[in-house]
Amino acid sequence: MSHSSRSQTHQALIGVGVLIVGGLLAWGASGLPEGVGYSGVGPAVLPWFISGALMLCGVLLLLQALRGGYRDLEDGSGAAHGNWHALAWIAAGILLNATLVERAGFILSCALCFVLAVRGLRLSEGKPGGGVRQVLIDAFTGFAIAAPAFWLFTKVLAINLPGLTQSGWI
Repeated sequence: MSHSSRSQTHQALIGVGVLIVGGLLAWGASGLPEGVGYSGVGPAVLPWFISGALMLCGVLLLLQALRGGYRDLEDGSGAAHGNWHALAWIAAGILLNATLVERAGFILSCALCFVLAVRGLRLSEGKPGGGVRQVLIDAFTGFAIAAPAFWLFTKVLAINLPGLTQSGWI
């Protein structure tokens, strides 16, 4: 099997994998209640939307792989081999998020996850992890991403996420 043929097979498997993930998400969404929340949409709307988008992406990836492979594919920016140090930072972010979300609230635990994951991603590309200034910028960015997501879920979709205060705004 030639390198190009093997590459196309791997690319087709990626498309199939995305289709499977989208299908599993749709299957999970089918078990969510159809009830309508405060804003007129129920808790199943977002999972159905995401599953549909994933399945569309999976079909497009599969078609592109079967028609000659991904076009204009650039070389990866990471190292040729896995970077266990970088993986440890990312895994720590995910595990701490899962551990702290009930105690520190959704926004702070997600911001911490973002800080640690971004550091790991930088290290995986051979870049410096960043000093105190970069950690503060990453923390602000993580907060800026997590806060609107928290408010969207709690205030618009009426889905309870753990907050730091009883007011529901943090």
